[in-house]
Amino acid sequence: MSSFVDYLSKYAAYHRDRRNIATHFVGVPMIVAAVTILLSRPVFAHLDGVAITPALFGVVIIGLFYLKLDIRFGIAMAVFLGFCLWLGQFFAAQSTMNWLVAGIGMFVVGWIIQFVGHYYEGKKPAFVDDIMGLAIGPIFVAAELAFELGLRTEIEDAVVARVGPTHIRQMKVA
Repeated sequence: MSSFVDYLSKYAAYHRDRRNIATHFVGVPMIVAAVTILLSRPVFAHLDGVAITPALFGVVIIGLFYLKLDIRFGIAMAVFLGFCLWLGQFFAAQSTMNWLVAGIGMFVVGWIIQFVGHYYEGKKPAFVDDIMGLAIGPIFVAAELAFELGLRTEIEDAVVARVGPTHIRQMKVA
């Protein structure tokens, strides 16, 4: 298995423009929340008040993956994913129309925001070349937030050493 820095570096190579990274702060959480909402139906069973759903299985699997990559970021992602599960259960308890509008609406808007960011970047999304980009995107956003707060600089330094610093790409004027 690749290291956390390996995964972040591969993903970061597609995300060096600060405007693209900024769109990911909004778009990626929306997409993760949307997928969790949509996977919160059907409910297979209830166990001590916890709905057993495809969303729960997905969150447990990706959460364990994140914890294996990096314990501190894994814990932060577990908190976020727990919030997404709560949100998913909230919308799953609503009418089918509300559940679908919330899930599909957030999914579509989140991806539109992502593609705007990649327009600024001038590169395709990372998942086009490696499907693991879909799993790494959320923890990349957490890492970028940590870096902005001056945390985990040893990881930031390792990623920058591999793929270079972030910047604002100059757009070509016709």
